[in-house]
Amino acid sequence: MLQFLIYDVLGTPAILVGVFSLTGLLLQKRAISEIIAGTLKTIMGFVILTAGAGIIASTLTTFSQLFGHSFHLQGVVPNTDAMAVLAQKDYGTATAMIMVSGMLINILLARLTPLKYIFLTGHHTLYMAAMLAVVLSAGGLSAPIVVAAGSITLGAMMVISPAILQPFTRKITHSDDLALGHFGSAGYLLAALIGKVTGKGSPSIEEVKVPDSLNFLRDSSVAIALTMMALFLVLVTVAGKSFVEETLSAGQNYIIFAVIQSLTFAAGVYIILAGVRMVIAEIVPAFKGIADKLVKNAKPALDCPTVFPFAPNAVIVGFLSSFSAGLVSMFLCPLFGLSVIVPGLVPHFFCGATAGVYGNITGGRRGAVAGSFSHGLLISFLPAILLPMMGNMGLSSTTFGDADFGIIGIILSHIMTIFN
Repeated sequence: MLQFLIYDVLGTPAILVGVFSLTGLLLQKRAISEIIAGTLKTIMGFVILTAGAGIIASTLTTFSQLFGHSFHLQGVVPNTDAMAVLAQKDYGTATAMIMVSGMLINILLARLTPLKYIFLTGHHTLYMAAMLAVVLSAGGLSAPIVVAAGSITLGAMMVISPAILQPFTRKITHSDDLALGHFGSAGYLLAALIGKVTGKGSPSIEEVKVPDSLNFLRDSSVAIALTMMALFLVLVTVAGKSFVEETLSAGQNYIIFAVIQSLTFAAGVYIILAGVRMVIAEIVPAFKGIADKLVKNAKPALDCPTVFPFAPNAVIVGFLSSFSAGLVSMFLCPLFGLSVIVPGLVPHFFCGATAGVYGNITGGRRGAVAGSFSHGLLISFLPAILLPMMGNMGLSSTTFGDADFGIIGIILSHIMTIFN
């Protein structure tokens, strides 16, 4: 029963957000029909968002295979999802306790402090709990201390992470009703600050002027499809017809395969944007009940694709710029005695795209490029620094990818070393 509650309910973002939506509507004493409709639409919105993310992740996996084969890359690919699964094999109980206790501390801190944020990105809550369980347990702390220290750290991060971004999130969404709840916040903050420094006077990338003959590029779906099509066509050409058709496409012509993959990627982005709009439309009114009754003026902190609809051009620019930084870092990391980190397409898309949105809001076009490039360097060097520490804990095959995991993991690992 406990495993069902923690992993299946609280660990499923769509259900978690649906529970909060249901709670908010109940507190407002809405009609049964409104409660049912609002809860189900919130869950469906997240299911749609997740479906889009799954489509993108699938095409990015194909992209990674093509990229690795074409350029013979060897190294470690950061994978936060895989790390969380590996961690739970030996630290499952501590992970579960930290996750649940951390969520309660999040609500408590939101109620008692000026940081009125309820962190609703359930899978990231689980992942951070897993990392905290690993690092603190490996530091030789007793089980109760591991749970206590991990819960406090997680609960604090769940309000601090949205808070440091809110001045910029407010400008992006033109509202103070939503916050960003994603443990890549240090990278997004860096992108916003770099954008502010480098992009003074630069117009927003969403205001790019194009000739009338190229007006179709104003449609973000078309622009994303054409961009990804160019990248896929280059990769399948370099990888070779035989490799693509024998290994990846199940016999489908390699050019057609590239075209379909690029259009599938664009469709995934379109689905994500539709899901985000549906979630926002339902959860903001429903959350008013929680804000009024439990945590006055509470704001829901949602997953990073929440900001994608507000700057679709910055999304693709951020992805490409962050990924470019990842490629550059492959040559830079060895110069500092670090392992080669092969850029993972999933973190560079979702986090890099988000960094592009934050860089754009402070520094326009130049800010979007420079901010997301800086973010790409950050999420390359942090995993490389964290990797030896994970190896000491028996998890050397991969490492956590997003910025906040790297920062918290490195700090806590050093603290544990000092105490030991």
